Amino acid sequence: MFRKKKIKVTNILSSVLLYCAAVSVLFLSISPVDAHHVLGRPSYSLNEDSTTPPSMQVETQIGKYYVTYMVFPAFPAPKKPGRVNIYASRIEDGKAFQGEITFKVLDDSIFNKEEELLGVQSVDDNVFRQGFEFQEAGDFIIRAEFEAEGEPYQIDFPLQIGKPSALGPIGFSVSVILIVLVLVNVIQGKRLTSSKIRSAQGLDIV
Repeated sequence: MFRKKKIKVTNILSSVLLYCAAVSVLFLSISPVDAHHVLGRPSYSLNEDSTTPPSMQVETQIGKYYVTYMVFPAFPAPKKPGRVNIYASRIEDGKAFQGEITFKVLDDSIFNKEEELLGVQSVDDNVFRQGFEFQEAGDFIIRAEFEAEGEPYQIDFPLQIGKPSALGPIGFSVSVILIVLVLVNVIQGKRLTSSKIRSAQGLDIV
């Protein structure tokens, strides 16, 4: 009876393992593309009327300012022009920031935090506009920096170029589960084999 229970548990683990393997293959079948060079563009090189609604609008508070961030077009693609808009206003009186904002870009990666300058933009009708053109798809961070009343400000915003990578948080979780199940299955298999050997030896002795 004990060996039957072990065999049943091993069969269940094998079924789960096969299912997770199939899901992992589905997630990992599309390899992510590493992004490289990005071209900064001056704000006047883009036509305001030619863009689609923003893919993202984020409002955040930093220091003494409210900051609103938007991305154009709705789905930025590699080798196609796009733009980020930033509006910053004082929390106290709602007055728009009138200085300059430096735009930078960096890969959204733990191991690569090298910055690349996109441009320095002056305010245009209370809005700061920075164009960009990425050569390849990937996950990036747009960094906006400015100084107001002697205090430095730095705001980071996510930017997705092209289709999202298949190996996201879900893919990572599935991979971890798959590894754990493989280890459990191997251990259970070894225990079952050892149990069979011991049983066979006991029968031979009798």
